[in-house]
Amino acid sequence: MTWKNRHIANVYPMNTNGTPENVREQLAELLPRLRRFARNLTRNPHDADDVVQIALERALAHLDQWRADARLDSWMFKIVRNAWIDELRSRGRQAKIFVEAEAGERVGEALIERATDLMAVQSAMARLPEEQRLAVGLVLVEGLPYKEAAEVLDIPIGTLTSRLARGREALQAMLAPEAAV
Repeated sequence: MTWKNRHIANVYPMNTNGTPENVREQLAELLPRLRRFARNLTRNPHDADDVVQIALERALAHLDQWRADARLDSWMFKIVRNAWIDELRSRGRQAKIFVEAEAGERVGEALIERATDLMAVQSAMARLPEEQRLAVGLVLVEGLPYKEAAEVLDIPIGTLTSRLARGREALQAMLAPEAAV
């Protein structure tokens, strides 16, 4: 037998009488071809082995869907291809859902820092004199324009501006890193 005839004989042996034992034997014979196809598909031997395993599991679980008049090798190659497509989709979803493992090392730190900062600001605001606290609260916290804040407090805009300036200075002094020491 020449190389070409031997090669063709190995490529097209997959017509079977459909008995489960015969199909399992032919699946075992197909393994090298399935792995070769999967390696070409995935370009990674580890991924290829995983995809072949998934394909074999699917084929055995759904053996009742295989038609005995169809070629087993074609059916398996299609399952391998679909398993790889599923794997790529899954990786795409994981990349969107999951962050890198290193990001988990600092989980919650930002929330704790924000909560700590918020408590420090609230404490500093509470220590301001009432006139400065109201001016800072209306303009800087609530975002009212100077004119509206002055109307709410029933004071001239110049007075509001000076209270804001003194309030900002006091807050900065209380919240400065040196003040925390």
